[in-house]
Amino acid sequence: MEQTAEQVKELLLKQGEELEQEIIGFRREIHENPETGKSLPRTKEFVMKKLREFGYEPREICESGIVAEISGPNSENGGKTLLLRADMDALPVLEQTDCEFKSTNGRMHACGHDMHAAMLLGAAKLLKQNQNLLEGTVKLVFQPDEEGFTGAKSMIAAGALENPKVDAGIALHVNSGTPSGMILCGKGTCMAGCTLFRIVVKGKGCHGAMPETGVDPVNIAAHIYLSLQEITARELGAQVPAVVTIGKFNAGDVPNVIPGEAVMEGTIRTLDRKVGETVFGRICEISQAVAKTFRGEAQVTEIASAPPLINDREMVDEVTGYAKDLVGEKAVYVYEGGGMGSEDFSSYTYEIPCSYMLIGAGSKEENPLYGMPMHNEKVFFNEAILKEGAVLHTYSAIMWLRNHRG
Repeated sequence: MEQTAEQVKELLLKQGEELEQEIIGFRREIHENPETGKSLPRTKEFVMKKLREFGYEPREICESGIVAEISGPNSENGGKTLLLRADMDALPVLEQTDCEFKSTNGRMHACGHDMHAAMLLGAAKLLKQNQNLLEGTVKLVFQPDEEGFTGAKSMIAAGALENPKVDAGIALHVNSGTPSGMILCGKGTCMAGCTLFRIVVKGKGCHGAMPETGVDPVNIAAHIYLSLQEITARELGAQVPAVVTIGKFNAGDVPNVIPGEAVMEGTIRTLDRKVGETVFGRICEISQAVAKTFRGEAQVTEIASAPPLINDREMVDEVTGYAKDLVGEKAVYVYEGGGMGSEDFSSYTYEIPCSYMLIGAGSKEENPLYGMPMHNEKVFFNEAILKEGAVLHTYSAIMWLRNHRG
């Protein structure tokens, strides 16, 4: 006899409580040993080891990209496949918290990817414990390099959405400053696309006492920087969301020599792919024209990019309904639109219907340690939400497969 949704919920909440300390242990192991970018050897081995212990057969389909599946007892007769995704990479940030498991290698899980990986490991164990309730297949995806915007594309190119073919996807991301356990989810385009770019300005180095004998790339780069601000101020309508940011500006080694080169790196964020392409094109044109004006040269290259994240409206309604079953109506907030932050899970949303949700990781009103901005060296997340995230993944998977069988 099939268990009711209420019975499944109560079972998973009980099991989640029993697994809480184990899930916290997963998180702390990953947090204490952060790795950045595409190559995450220690994190990868830890995650694969745990999955094997749970009874999975994980495989690495691209560098540090892990996939594992679990199917219900009757899945050979059909059934859908749901993807659950977690990212695993950290940031090049020197941690400044006082927690006993802080990192000391100049890297930090300041965006909570350690939390995400731990929640999905917890879900992996819960799914194994309740495999008989699955009426289809769950594909677990542990992804590298979300921060560099190459991870999702690499996973998709390596076949993460095939064999078996994935029908829909879910991802969870912690959100510092939001009350612990509160679920936020935007409908439609809810996060900006982001393009990372580099501008290399070539001049001619010379002594600082005789600038007329050279071509100053710092001066050129400064003019380019100021000119780029006019794109959003004067070339886009006031109602068109777009942000151009230069976050890195490097030139020279000593104060009395004009260098031969200056390098700037930045981001474009928009809610429309075509607007992003237009802005990038104008950055190229402006940079080259300004450099030529001052007798230099400029080359603009795209480092990486992620498109705007588009949550499927029906998928959002369904999955946030599961969240309401677990945490209550008042603890789930569904909204239209979203902010200018970016997330490379967006690449999945152009291939399959997805629901990308935020889970509150603590506010300052709860605890003065919580609520620091994401990517901050002092950000501190409430570990009490780990079991909630694991249960939400598991309950959503069981119920989604049940409601989409046949």
